[in-house]
Amino acid sequence: MDTESALAALSALSQSTRLAIFRLLVRHEPDGLPAGDVARHLDVPQNTISAHLATLTRAGLLASQRRGRLIVYRASLARLRDLMLFLVRDCCAGSPELCAPLVAHLGSCCPGGETGAG
Repeated sequence: MDTESALAALSALSQSTRLAIFRLLVRHEPDGLPAGDVARHLDVPQNTISAHLATLTRAGLLASQRRGRLIVYRASLARLRDLMLFLVRDCCAGSPELCAPLVAHLGSCCPGGETGAG
C-alpha cells in the first residue's frame, strides 16, 4: 500500500458513520450484509447509507456483489490488512521485540488467517 491509498482509506474511516459501517461489516464476514440491513443495524436513512457505502467502496475498503435484487456489501479484510501493515511497517525503529505485543494481539484477532473480499 502506498501513502495515497492509505490516506484514502483513513479519510474514508475518519467519519463516525462510515467507521461504524466498516466495523459492522467486519463482524459480518464472510457473508456481508445488504445495504438495507446495514442501514437498519445502524439506524441510518437508506439514502445516507448509500453515500457512505460508496465512499468506503471507492477507498477499497468494501466490495459489493449483487445477489438477486440485493446488493451485499463485504469488508475488504485484505485492504484492512494492507492498511494495518502500512501503519506498522517501520514499527519500533527496527526493534521487533518492541512490537511483539502489538503483533501478537493482531494475530490473535483472526485465528487461522483471513481471506476477505478484495
